[in-house]
Amino acid sequence: MIEVLVISISNPILIGIYENEELINEYKIEGKTSDLLPSLFEELLNKYNIQRLNYVNTPGSYMAIKVAYIFLKTISITKKLEFRSVEGFEFNENSPIKALGKKYFIKDKNDVKVDFLEKDSIIRDFKLPKSISNINFNKQTLPIYNLPAV
Repeated sequence: MIEVLVISISNPILIGIYENEELINEYKIEGKTSDLLPSLFEELLNKYNIQRLNYVNTPGSYMAIKVAYIFLKTISITKKLEFRSVEGFEFNENSPIKALGKKYFIKDKNDVKVDFLEKDSIIRDFKLPKSISNINFNKQTLPIYNLPAV
């Protein structure tokens, strides 16, 4: 089975192609999700027999999450592909993720809070895993917004 994982919540955007849950190709692209996904997916859909789409639906850039959701959901419907989501902390060793201004999303057990960083906090880059067999994917794919109402 060929599947795609899209991590669009920060720059560069990371896209991994997995065959039988093992990474076979990866793309690191700088730019806006709305500019990059259409042309890249045109290439991917012609090159691979994709059967499943996965994307990060929380937390991170809300615009990138919305664009990725609408784009990938549309492809999943039109091409009849399975569609799943996962949270971004799975791909940066649970380190804080940039929120607004100087605040970050911080995972505290099963909760996500928005706060300033402690002095000794370590920010890790997102990485595509070599295998996605142990990733906690979810069939509930709607974007999750963790910021409180203003």
